[in-house]
Amino acid sequence: QGYYALSRWPALLASLPEPVFFQQEGTVILWHRQDAGEAKRFSALLAAVGERLPHLPKPQQLDAQALAELEPSLAGRFGQGLYLPQEGQLDNRQLLAALLAKLRQHGVEVEWGRPWDLEQARAWQEQTGGWVLDCRGLGSRKEWGGQAPLRGVRGEVVRLYAPEVSLRRPTRLLHPRYPIYIAPKPGHLFVVGATEIESEDRSPVSVRSALELLSAAYAVHPAFAEARILELGSQCRPTLADHLPAVVERSPRLLQINGLYRHGFLISPAIHDAVLEYLHHGSCRLAQQLGIPFQVQAAPLAGESLSPCVS
Repeated sequence: QGYYALSRWPALLASLPEPVFFQQEGTVILWHRQDAGEAKRFSALLAAVGERLPHLPKPQQLDAQALAELEPSLAGRFGQGLYLPQEGQLDNRQLLAALLAKLRQHGVEVEWGRPWDLEQARAWQEQTGGWVLDCRGLGSRKEWGGQAPLRGVRGEVVRLYAPEVSLRRPTRLLHPRYPIYIAPKPGHLFVVGATEIESEDRSPVSVRSALELLSAAYAVHPAFAEARILELGSQCRPTLADHLPAVVERSPRLLQINGLYRHGFLISPAIHDAVLEYLHHGSCRLAQQLGIPFQVQAAPLAGESLSPCVS
């Protein structure tokens, strides 16, 4: 799903009325000497994925010189690393703004801060026709029609302004407890995240998490010590048992799309294309091809069981 989606992003972004930062310069994986065991485990995991999916780009081993050539600002800081070519990133906030502008171009009416349940959506559908797409995440947990329950997984991030740091591509620091990522954005902005807590607590970021995120960023590049903290944010991702998304036709012409977990921006083009194929052609060929669980109503009667969608 992710590999398919990565190839779709450029075309989707080109159709938007506002620019969105996007690049495919890969990802750098780093670790400290004491975490060499974690690096070995991670490399074995990548090798296993490569055997199952041989079309994926192969990870490249980096020594100190190769790392310095790839990311000059890390020269002399780490003796080895891994490079995952062709991995990409985009600016999610720019994307959301561009999508809103596109909706307004099409005359779509957008209402903010107004919660709807499925009964209200069905009532609206009876009056206007068309499709209802339920993408409320954890907001639809009580009405979720899938076979596995939804749960929340808490994540915490910090946004930094660090004019003295010049990372060109996302960087991950392996650690047994918190494999941190640092994602560079335009204008020397960096998003740092790592925490993955099995909790639906939506309270502010804890002191422990903030210390871990900031300490790991400083360990990657000491100039982060002078960075300015712009935001500390927390939220819960809607997650299914297998950590994969699912699409369910709750009732005729009402689709529930959920369970994107922490993969939302990575795989959303795949979900987008699979859903559009079903809306326009009644087919789940792409969903089956990409391994997206896609269930349709066996019959329009309430209480009917759900069956796998077939082309």
